[in-house]
Amino acid sequence: MTNPHEQAASPASSVPAATAAGRIESDADLGDATILLVDDNPQNLELLQAYLEDLPCKIVLATDGDEALKAVEQSPPDLVLLDIMMPKMSGFQVCSRLKKSPATSDIPVVMVTALNEVSDVERAVDCGADDFLTKPVHRLELLTRTRSFLRLRKLRKQLNSTLAELRSLKEGRQ
Repeated sequence: MTNPHEQAASPASSVPAATAAGRIESDADLGDATILLVDDNPQNLELLQAYLEDLPCKIVLATDGDEALKAVEQSPPDLVLLDIMMPKMSGFQVCSRLKKSPATSDIPVVMVTALNEVSDVERAVDCGADDFLTKPVHRLELLTRTRSFLRLRKLRKQLNSTLAELRSLKEGRQ
């Protein structure tokens, strides 16, 4: 029996080889990135992980909100893909905590959920989510958004580093 999620990903397999190879080469700059996947359903975690396996990123898994917050505290990821409906602590609560903390507020959070009401999207935005994907997740859409957020995160880190260096040089001259 085929998995319906795999069928949704089939258009990606029809990408011409040259384009796929070019994309893989351009992903080399993502090798030091970390993605935190958070979902209480092991099959969803497995599917997301399988969809992201072509990226050269480190993938960390968490099965609830508490685990996710501990993982972020231990080693802040470059992107969080976060389920909303979880026991103990919802994805909304996790996202709010991440966005309220100065240490983690700039980590992009993408809500991944079966909820699809406009009010759910509004609530996700209100708690600070950067994007919203509805299950079943389409492989190509997930990969495209993940690449974009990881590249933006890398550029933001480079910018912050350059600004800190400039401040340091300026202070040295005074």
